[in-house]
Amino acid sequence: MLVEEDYLPISAIQHFAFCERQWGLLYVEKLWLNNSLTQEGTLLHERVDDPYFAESRGQVRVVRSVALCSSRLGLYGMADLIEIHRLGNAPLGHAYHIVEYKRGRPKANDCDQVQLCAQAMCLEEMLNLSLGMGHLYYGQTKRRQEVELTAALRVKVVDLCVQMHQLYRQGITPKADLKRGCSNCSMESLCLPKLTKSSKKAEQYMATFLAEFAEL
Repeated sequence: MLVEEDYLPISAIQHFAFCERQWGLLYVEKLWLNNSLTQEGTLLHERVDDPYFAESRGQVRVVRSVALCSSRLGLYGMADLIEIHRLGNAPLGHAYHIVEYKRGRPKANDCDQVQLCAQAMCLEEMLNLSLGMGHLYYGQTKRRQEVELTAALRVKVVDLCVQMHQLYRQGITPKADLKRGCSNCSMESLCLPKLTKSSKKAEQYMATFLAEFAEL
């Protein structure tokens, strides 16, 4: 069982599922660089985040910036928006739908779905309920994407959390895995994927750097 000091942000699992090295630079080495894409994401969330916002739309109650936590997963964070749907006339009959806001458009991988599922699992643990689906809203398409919270997706969330916490405790930043999207990453200049992918090139780079430093 993890103590609260060891909990990681829910957003960390999205970074880990997308790129383990990016995750390591952000959460192990505490490094961060902005680019236009990350700024767009920040602005989108600034428009959505409001912990004091709550309104009712017919049979639906909408709340924003809801605090989440899970001792099982060792995660904490915030849900951008939760819709609470009243089911019929039953006083305790409600269905909860989490909505996570993302800039851009749906990705080819499932890193956003993983983050959404982790949020849902936190809410389930907190309220002792079961969620069947959630939604991702993308700023570029201005549409919601329905996400089924399957058993396979839940297993992946648990597996990724185990790996994350293990690496975090050991202080390990994974090696680079050069991909097509690396050039769009705000962390590219710190990650140096073309260089760090090859340990031989990395050794040559460090030897040159140390030699030049010694001459200063």
